[in-house]
Amino acid sequence: MGKTQATRPRQARNKKYMLVRYSRMNLLGLFEHNEDHIPSLPTQVVVKTDKGFELGVIVGNPCSYRTGQLKLSREQIKGYFGDSSIAFFTEPAGRFIRFATPEDLSEEWHFKKIATEEAEFCRQLVIEMNLPMKIVDAEHILGGERIIFYFMADGRVDFRELVKKLAQEYQTRIEMRQIGSRDEARLLGDVESCGQECCCIRFLKALKPVNMRMAKLQKATLDPSKISGYCGRLKCCLRYEDKTYTELKKQLPRKNTRVRTQYGEGKVINSQILTQLVMVEHDNGTTAAIPREEIEIIAPAQGARNKNKATTDNADKGKNTER
Repeated sequence: MGKTQATRPRQARNKKYMLVRYSRMNLLGLFEHNEDHIPSLPTQVVVKTDKGFELGVIVGNPCSYRTGQLKLSREQIKGYFGDSSIAFFTEPAGRFIRFATPEDLSEEWHFKKIATEEAEFCRQLVIEMNLPMKIVDAEHILGGERIIFYFMADGRVDFRELVKKLAQEYQTRIEMRQIGSRDEARLLGDVESCGQECCCIRFLKALKPVNMRMAKLQKATLDPSKISGYCGRLKCCLRYEDKTYTELKKQLPRKNTRVRTQYGEGKVINSQILTQLVMVEHDNGTTAAIPREEIEIIAPAQGARNKNKATTDNADKGKNTER
């Protein structure tokens, strides 16, 4: 009698996900689906989120999917978008309903048109009620089950009476969302001074802080009108090269550092971060731009020596205190 082969339990079918950009705020999320084929062309889809039915666009090229399954893991996707400063959450954002039909597209176009009128009506109510808030835009969810109003305000606003009047007017659920100036640019911005669409509209979702140190380090003009974006704040692109500039600057000697070059000894009077050239004033009065690798440091700058001495003195004081 032959041995009876133990039957292996069937593994549960893996859930399939597609990467979709959706919402008026251009959010990015994974949506569960059961399709065996993902179209090779950019395709609009209807998805179900916590807000209701929404229209979105599948993200990724045909090579990103195999038999309908996204080949990249959630960790890989999160790592990629994390490095790109794009907000992405590994938890599924909802489920796929269907590929968008002409009726869906027509309905979406209709809701976008009336959303402009709804935002204007809301602005009139805000003026009449003298509320300290600015209505930026409105979003009418596909299916008409919810209207979202995006507004700006300096602090908390009691808009309960406003919501009641809007609900009576449109007979649907009303949601108010407070946003900042960068989010306003994401909703209303268009083309920036570089000739490209605003980064916050095109791809940037994690709006990290940008400061003047970045502009000074990159030797950009400090004219506010030239380094400020559509939102009125410092341009997000100043952050893109900050890490590179910071690392390159660390490799250059400080100003007033004593150095030796092929032309003799002298001191550093200036430097160029990107080209890694050091401007040296030699003891004989000549000035020359020397590549960093051709310079030998004799003594650090006076400021650096004082800083190191202060650090050493503080450490000695700490030791004496412990004794």
